[in-house]
Amino acid sequence: MKNKFKYCNSLTEYSRFNTRVVNVGNVKIGGGNPIVIQSMTTTNTMDTLATVEQSIKMYNAGSELVRITAPSLKDAENLKNIKEELKRRGYNFPLIADIHFTPNAAEAAARIVEKVRVNPGNYVDKKKFDQIEYSDEEYNSEIERIAERFSPLVKICKEYGTAMRIGTNHGSLSDRIMSRYGDTPLGMVESALEFVRICEAHNYQNLVLSMKSSNPQVMVQAYRLLINKMIAEGMNYPLHLGVTEAGDGDDARIKSSVGIGSLLEDGIGDTVRVSLTEPPEFEPPVAKKIIAKYLNRANHTKIKGVGNFSTNSFSYKRRATSEVVNIGNKNVPVVVADASNTKVDSTLLESLGYKLKNDKWNISDTAVDYIYLGKEQCGIELPQNLFGIINSPEWSESQSEKNIYPIFTISEFNSNSKKSNKINFIELTYNDFSEEFLQKIKNNLTVVLVLTTSNKNGMVEQRRAIWELMEREIDVPIIIKREYNLEDTEQLIIDSSTDLGSLFLAGLGDGIWIKNYGDVSASKITTTAFGILQATRTRITKTEYIACPSCGRTLFDLVEVTNKIRNRTNHLKGVKIGIMGCIVNGPGEMADADYGYVGSGVSKISLYRGQEVVQRNLNQEVAVEKLIQLIKDDGNWVEIDA
Repeated sequence: MKNKFKYCNSLTEYSRFNTRVVNVGNVKIGGGNPIVIQSMTTTNTMDTLATVEQSIKMYNAGSELVRITAPSLKDAENLKNIKEELKRRGYNFPLIADIHFTPNAAEAAARIVEKVRVNPGNYVDKKKFDQIEYSDEEYNSEIERIAERFSPLVKICKEYGTAMRIGTNHGSLSDRIMSRYGDTPLGMVESALEFVRICEAHNYQNLVLSMKSSNPQVMVQAYRLLINKMIAEGMNYPLHLGVTEAGDGDDARIKSSVGIGSLLEDGIGDTVRVSLTEPPEFEPPVAKKIIAKYLNRANHTKIKGVGNFSTNSFSYKRRATSEVVNIGNKNVPVVVADASNTKVDSTLLESLGYKLKNDKWNISDTAVDYIYLGKEQCGIELPQNLFGIINSPEWSESQSEKNIYPIFTISEFNSNSKKSNKINFIELTYNDFSEEFLQKIKNNLTVVLVLTTSNKNGMVEQRRAIWELMEREIDVPIIIKREYNLEDTEQLIIDSSTDLGSLFLAGLGDGIWIKNYGDVSASKITTTAFGILQATRTRITKTEYIACPSCGRTLFDLVEVTNKIRNRTNHLKGVKIGIMGCIVNGPGEMADADYGYVGSGVSKISLYRGQEVVQRNLNQEVAVEKLIQLIKDDGNWVEIDA
């Protein structure tokens, strides 16, 4: 039972999960080697020069491996010309062929490039989105059929020394897998392991595995479960990390950082691809920034260990807490804006929704719930749903303002008899825990802990602190706070998303507080906080776009279309829209989407409601309007307030 939920080396001491080494040309993946960065071209594979030039851009931006789609045998054969042209220009980085429905293309590519990627849900297996019941005999018969079709590729890879990634995607599980396991992380894992077992039957183990999803929660659970299953079966294959169809802009960086970072935090991951609906050379720098956080992580301050893997990290369950005003219990996580380094004036207040001209507050879905003012008093009466926090000494001196609550250090809380009868915030670290203090707060229905950390392994220390409270059945709500001193906005987005997102994915936070001493705007910090909650599916405040990063299969300008759809629909709170370049990525990859806009041919678009196609082969010129009409017909459209 000790290892029932085991998925990493340790829950409190950072170390990389040990895997076998897989050679991809001159690049080594796994076995403690540095985490490898890769990306994927968006050019037509038959356009040799365009693909070569884009590949060089990606390599110069930091992509150590370059993946190229090979949707047909002709595309696969042209990889030879691409490789020769790169060599002629002095480049020798490994290439990966991306394969979905075409075994003959995979077999040709495996003789040319250093690695092939196959998707178990698309390669040989059936995917018609029919719910079919399989008997054990029928199920095993299908696996035998797959082994017969898949084995030639395995033999070629073994002969040529070609590596293979078995890459499961959440949205493209086969009917057979769906019928037995459903649309679940376990289904994703079993889909990959069926193919792994076929490889091992041929004594071929030059494999890398991946479990991708556009939903970071599903993605993280699937990777953890995969490792658990590998440990049980004596496997140790390297892992390729990525959040598929992450979209573009800040939201894509947040979503990718939450998913990839949550795994890297526990030492999981050997190669990374950040998927952006942007030029592919933009991806490697983001991946570099995510990985940089873990280069010197191993020498962190020691954290109290845990006896065994007793926590189920393969499914989501929010920590049960008491309710303090609007924090904890079934309330969505609150957002705290930190204004302690900013003068409390009209500029600050207007950024929070206060209109000085008519003395009114404009509260939106992304308005903060609390504002920390430090020693300051607000000077303006706050609306009923916006609360202020000030240091306890200043609060004790003046309680004239409504909706203002104190924040204590532990010593202040222990010594100060003057407290709020509604909320008392206490800021502390795990090292501040003591038996006396924990007993004092155990049944106090006014206490909210603000948990912070200075440990290099901060997320793990905060997680350990919350687990200790759970073990002691102390159900006080917790606001997760992290502090930074960054001038680079993108780095702040990435760091806070990995640090905080991991805990919210695990159901361990009742509020989020990001404090930065560097020059990053307060509005950017606030949108990042809401973005983290959106990415972890713990507080939905805006439209979500599941957009693929484009590749040689895409037959329209994905970036332009994504922006066009976003401009028309970004006010539809909670609606999920998938924007896919081709049938490979839709409807499968947009499994989470409510609506889909999918390329079905040159300048042709098919529209989906969920995974059901409702309009086929529309001209691109009218497709966006038809999508909007579909949303309206379903009663999910709201007009923008004038």
